[in-house]
Amino acid sequence: MIFAVNSTFDVAVWFADQALNENEYLQPQKMHRLLYLTQAFYAIAHDGTKLMPAVFVADEQGPIEPTVYHAFSRGRPDVDVELFLPNDVEMFLSSIWRRFGHLKVDQLAKLTTSNTAYTIALRKGKRTEITLDAMVAAFKSETVKKNPSVAKQFRAMDGQRIMRTQSGEPVKVKAWMPGSKG
Repeated sequence: MIFAVNSTFDVAVWFADQALNENEYLQPQKMHRLLYLTQAFYAIAHDGTKLMPAVFVADEQGPIEPTVYHAFSRGRPDVDVELFLPNDVEMFLSSIWRRFGHLKVDQLAKLTTSNTAYTIALRKGKRTEITLDAMVAAFKSETVKKNPSVAKQFRAMDGQRIMRTQSGEPVKVKAWMPGSKG
């Protein structure tokens, strides 16, 4: 399987740096919820392709990526990461951060633990893997039920930048052409 990034640490550190740039402390639980959402929505936008080589498991507090969990258990680990991710990946991560980064840990926890992929895995037992197929199916159906326009937004994320109004609504933007109408 081909991944868009070399390591899950590339994405985890990207989120940590993004939070730092906004003078925010990224709590470990929040990082895991963002990683989980990112993997699911990337797969939705890219026909089932994984963004990162990550395995998510059901924990009592929510979905976690065990390798990242253990590596970050005592703070930011000293690992080599890609400082410059592919442009389309950076844009995708930015869109996830804009959509979910401002949410509090408990809001993200509610969003991820109410997800059917997580609840089914947890019923099977703690540390049960949450498959990518289950994540995609759950988020696709739940997202479309709650807000059909969100599904269009994530399809639009496929290598494109989504512009938003000040209230966060997506808008269509087209290049201005002198003398054209419309």
